[in-house]
Amino acid sequence: MPWTARRSSPWLREIIEVAVLFLAAGTTHLFASFLGHHTYGPVVLIGLGAAVIAGSVVRAWWVGRHGHAAHHAPHLEARRGAGSARQVEVRPAQPPATESREEDEQVLWRIRTTVQDTPGSLAALCSSLADRAVNILALQVHPLADAVVDEFLVGAPPRVTAGELAAAIGSAGGTGTWISRADAHDLVDIPTRMLTLAVRAAEASELPAVLRGLLGECEIRWMPAPADLPQEGEPDGTTMRLPDAEGGVLVVSRPGLPFTPAEFARAHALAEVAIRLGPREPRWTLMLPNGAEVTIRRAGRQDLAAVTAMHRRCSPETLYRRYLAHKREVSQLDSLLSARFGYTLVANTPDGDVVAMANLMWDGSTAELGVLVEDAWQRQGLGTALVRRLIAFAADADIDTVYAIAQPGNTATIRMMQRLGMPLDRRIDNGTLIITVHVAHAAASSAVPRQP
Repeated sequence: MPWTARRSSPWLREIIEVAVLFLAAGTTHLFASFLGHHTYGPVVLIGLGAAVIAGSVVRAWWVGRHGHAAHHAPHLEARRGAGSARQVEVRPAQPPATESREEDEQVLWRIRTTVQDTPGSLAALCSSLADRAVNILALQVHPLADAVVDEFLVGAPPRVTAGELAAAIGSAGGTGTWISRADAHDLVDIPTRMLTLAVRAAEASELPAVLRGLLGECEIRWMPAPADLPQEGEPDGTTMRLPDAEGGVLVVSRPGLPFTPAEFARAHALAEVAIRLGPREPRWTLMLPNGAEVTIRRAGRQDLAAVTAMHRRCSPETLYRRYLAHKREVSQLDSLLSARFGYTLVANTPDGDVVAMANLMWDGSTAELGVLVEDAWQRQGLGTALVRRLIAFAADADIDTVYAIAQPGNTATIRMMQRLGMPLDRRIDNGTLIITVHVAHAAASSAVPRQP
């Protein structure tokens, strides 16, 4: 049996302790009895005690002089080691406060570049961006025939410029690089964005605004559909052609940034949604202060005759305040009613007459606002009601700014814009008053009037 096993038995240990006690007692008695029978016994005992005391004193002096450092060295090393570990793990070297704040305040950029479709090409791009403290927030890969287009949404320190980003991409093999500033709206992932755009296309069939939300800044023109237009196609560099819900073709152009097959497929799918569902007509019933009831709805080309009749009933002064001209051609009215150029609301009486019209004609991320109310229906809040709904639509369509053009003395338009309760910018340009509403800022602060 090994010793560890024997030592683990309690009874064996107790027997050994009793035996040692008997041996110590017997030895002490024998030693004391031997010295007690001799005259030199007390002298020997005193000498042994003095020797033990002297040895203890000498040992304490020696350890205090020569052994102090060696005795405490392991404790010092342990403390130094613990301190070093804490310094590395708990208190790493901190950069200056200004540099830390600069790293936290990132600038959003959108980058698109073409690389070879080979293993490691994407890793090289990511490594090159990481060397410049650029954080990749989102990534899309657009496959081409013999290459791929990588689209990044990145956050970079403010000190990193667009030129430095382009150099980093170029050093990693990227070609045809396109870089632009981005904002927080771009952080929405692609599936969520596509669902949101599809809902907008289904609810209002505002295809041009929806396409700008998908493709960014682009030019959209309408043209009659040629007889040989194929049902399916591919983007032609920076131009694509899409079917329009009202007939014809929408020509979408984006100079400097070619469309990818994936973008064409997404845009074509949204166009199909708009065609299949067709334009929707939201309606609101409004009771005016004079007791009359009108219906506010979206207008279309089918309302051209009623809108033309309303213009004939308006006075020259009313027409001039709206158009800064005394008459409006029928062809121009047809453009105002087309969904390709904007969004138009009209107010109908129970008899079917159009007594007011408001237009929102967009140009990219901005839109021009125009309101015309028949003379007999003015000063009833009808124009303000129309404008409120158009501003709400502009906010939903991601339009940044809406502006109205009027004469400097047109107090009716000024008061109508002020009733919105939103911040306004007013300036005079060549004798014309321009009133601007920053819809994006107002929407962020919940100041945009919502549709009832």
